[in-house]
Amino acid sequence: MRWQNLPPLSALRAFAAFSQTGNVVSAGEALGVSHAAISQQLRGLEAHMDIGLLDRSGRQLRLTEAGQTLARALESSFAAMIEVCEELTGARDERPLHISATPTFAASWLMPRLPDFRSRHPEIDMTIDPSAELVTLTADGVDMAIRYGRGPWPGLDSQMLLRSPMVVIGAPSLVGDGALPNLAALGDFPWLEEFGTTESTNWLADHGVLRPARGGLMQVPGNLLLDGARDGQGLAVTVRAFVERDIVAGRLRVLHTEQAEDKGYHIVTRPGVMRAALKSFVVWLRRERQI
Repeated sequence: MRWQNLPPLSALRAFAAFSQTGNVVSAGEALGVSHAAISQQLRGLEAHMDIGLLDRSGRQLRLTEAGQTLARALESSFAAMIEVCEELTGARDERPLHISATPTFAASWLMPRLPDFRSRHPEIDMTIDPSAELVTLTADGVDMAIRYGRGPWPGLDSQMLLRSPMVVIGAPSLVGDGALPNLAALGDFPWLEEFGTTESTNWLADHGVLRPARGGLMQVPGNLLLDGARDGQGLAVTVRAFVERDIVAGRLRVLHTEQAEDKGYHIVTRPGVMRAALKSFVVWLRRERQI
């Protein structure tokens, strides 16, 4: 069988620990052994595979190209084994539920609703990571991401959570109370954009609107985007559901509506069986989208 050709598991664990920590001392501490034992395992692994995995020409050990390839394979393989073991033992349910979402979505949609989830599941600890970056979902890291787009994303499961048109909005103090400016004129206004995203930039390019000339384009954290728009500091592209109350109250005006029925915010998870805390959260999200 092919597993008979594998190097000793202890050597692979030592190599994985080294690749993650960057030195033999930290790797030894992570595995509870001496740095000499780690060094011995690394040399044994190279001898078994008959290939150079470490570059010893400098003052510090570095992975060779072959070593980097093996490190990537071990990282995903060990993560899968850890996930299965924790699923069987229930250990993975002890860590907080880790959710990634854009700052605007977290502040405008998720946070106002979370008290309901907390009252239903007080036993579940949570970490909300408001970041515009496209995070990687891992067995021992981020459990779920809420992403905007058409979906699906390769290697991941996704389902639509919130389908709502994108709108260009501006405060009456900036655009006035009279007739709305035409599409071409929007390029003359200052613009606000959530830091780390390109929704405003893409919208301007897709509609042939020149880069903002009077006031420029200012990127701000997502939790400040709508506050800045309400204060008249610039126009912004956002999801209508986030600003519906502002529109009704007259704090913001809709300057343009982009109907894209195939785009929206999606629940994105890793394939496979969800741990209990994540499953409860996804079920709750599905219920919230109906309200």
